[in-house]
Amino acid sequence: MVVFAGQGDARRSMSLLWRAERPEPPRRSPAPGPRPGLSVDAIVTAAIAVADEEGMAALSMRAVGERLGRTAMALYTYVPGKSELLDLMYDAVHAELPAEYADAGNWRTGLTDWAHHTLAFHLRHPWVLQVSQARPVLGPHEYAALDTLVRLLTGTGLDARLLRRLVGALSHFVRGCAGTVAEARQAAAVTGESDEEWWFARSALLGEVAPDFADRYPGLIAMERASAPAPPSPAPGDEALPYLEREARETFTAGLDVLLDGIEAAIRRTGGR
Repeated sequence: MVVFAGQGDARRSMSLLWRAERPEPPRRSPAPGPRPGLSVDAIVTAAIAVADEEGMAALSMRAVGERLGRTAMALYTYVPGKSELLDLMYDAVHAELPAEYADAGNWRTGLTDWAHHTLAFHLRHPWVLQVSQARPVLGPHEYAALDTLVRLLTGTGLDARLLRRLVGALSHFVRGCAGTVAEARQAAAVTGESDEEWWFARSALLGEVAPDFADRYPGLIAMERASAPAPPSPAPGDEALPYLEREARETFTAGLDVLLDGIEAAIRRTGGR
């Protein structure tokens, strides 16, 4: 399920994101209107809780209203609709990401910390992974997170045109790994079958349905045989993780190292820092 941001009224959405146009406060008279205590921030916080706990599919103005003890109609005074609410949610959670890193002078250490923080962020809010990157939200916290990554990369001394591409490469890599981990966490609950059960049932049948498997895929077989005797040791704390999640996290660690090695090679080639 892919959701596109920015589907609501552009002016209203941008005004809410940047708080350039605040909704009028609730009236104190007993006349019809929202009860005190409701605000854009309260609605956004409740909506994030719904998405975190129940997933994007459960998000609706009605569900958010119920969490706040209000009707869906009461929310429309503050937020025009679900599309604008999604933009606000997406931007709000990005405020959790660090704006600065203690060891920012060492670009490799800084980028490693950034990658691990960003992975953890996406796993706290897996619904964020369903918001398409094709059209950004353009909110202040999203921009702040992007600015942090750019400043970390600026420490490499690489050309700005290359830095622009590296921002995309690193962001897509971390987001992709986070998506695999998030799906691995959901797989057993959705299918009722553990990773080990799933793999055993199917891999055991490969010899039966594809007796020439080794001849058809020699590169794959060679890699599996070469890596089987000495599988990588799980990182501390990962030993008890389900198989698919453990594999995804090891891929993240190895892939990040290779990406950072590539940046180092580019620095040596271009004379950066």
